[in-house]
Amino acid sequence: MGPLRGAKILDASQIMAGPYCTMVLADLGAEVTKIEKIQGGDDSRQMGPFVNGESTCFYQINRNKKSIALDLKSEEGKEVFYELIKEADVFVENYRPGVTKSLGIDYERVKELNSGIIYCSISGYGQTGPYSHKGGFDLVAQGLTGLMSMTGEPGGRPLKSGIAVYDIGAGITAVYTILAAYIHKLKTGKGQMVDISLAETGLPWFTWEAAAYFSNQTIPQPTGHRHRVSAPYQAIKAKDSYMMIGCANQRTWEKLCNHVLGKPEWVKDERYLSNSLRHDHVEELEREIEEITMQKDTSYWIEKCEQAGVPAGPINNFGEALNNEHYLARDMIKELEHPVIGRMKVIGSPTKFSETEVEIHTPAPLLGQHSETVLQGLGYSSEQIQRLIEQGVVKQYSQTVQK
Repeated sequence: MGPLRGAKILDASQIMAGPYCTMVLADLGAEVTKIEKIQGGDDSRQMGPFVNGESTCFYQINRNKKSIALDLKSEEGKEVFYELIKEADVFVENYRPGVTKSLGIDYERVKELNSGIIYCSISGYGQTGPYSHKGGFDLVAQGLTGLMSMTGEPGGRPLKSGIAVYDIGAGITAVYTILAAYIHKLKTGKGQMVDISLAETGLPWFTWEAAAYFSNQTIPQPTGHRHRVSAPYQAIKAKDSYMMIGCANQRTWEKLCNHVLGKPEWVKDERYLSNSLRHDHVEELEREIEEITMQKDTSYWIEKCEQAGVPAGPINNFGEALNNEHYLARDMIKELEHPVIGRMKVIGSPTKFSETEVEIHTPAPLLGQHSETVLQGLGYSSEQIQRLIEQGVVKQYSQTVQK
């Protein structure tokens, strides 16, 4: 049984940050009801690749949820929402600031109906400040925070991260902030507004960069495959491919010289006496190391490093990563049966408990799959539900109807 069993989450978010947040909460046992637009639902449903017409992007981050397709612009749709919010512990949305007020589902209105609600807004720049009115996207946030200015090869074009770090980062930040607010609610009975900004999410991650800038105004520059401070802590070329070797301290460096590379004289080489000196001479250091490592394959060097206690590992492509024996043994790949897609894999949860469970038990819902079930739970009669469907206020998925 998950540690959040009994918590009720109402999710009106879409695409990535909000849905990732609520997926994590669902994995931890919370009951998540996803509110989607009547036409098309969550925008990620239109993002490929598709299997049997269903988006696998949507599938990956919406497991363990129920879906109700609801027209929030209609008065009847608002009434359904108000009934749902009365029973919720948490509400998550990622509309642009101002939209929820125009819909009549803003925090001030919602807390009139449920004073204990934890109302989480995820937006590009937050609910206040000179940029609050702007739409926010992961890539724009990567540029704003300085991340792209320090990513890539020296002198090259600024590069983005290979994944949507700030979308996922905002979702993770929302999770721990919601949980903190939930603990506060359990202690005091009081709910509150939670304001999460994509543009702020990643800024605290630049810890070493901030230390250098605030102390001596150093502006971090791109370092490509190398670490910004430590050396050798980087990609190293072997005979067949590249590998990662990490010597973050003197002891590990000496192990690399003595037990892996067979170069004990490097320990006393004036160029390499300290980490800072090695970093200053990293071009020479890399060249000399690769003169040795390019004589044998990565598997040979990784095994040597492991025997010597030097952190090292392969540079996998994504397929190799997902089939890695360690991830498989740690249950990081799960399989679920989807009514349209069929048998499909998802990435598992990195959270492991000794007493409670992480539950991955149902696939991502079809659009409006649980509309009737959710309304029945609110006390709506079959006649009332049918009338709402006929009026276009809600939509119930039917396998007999082509979407």
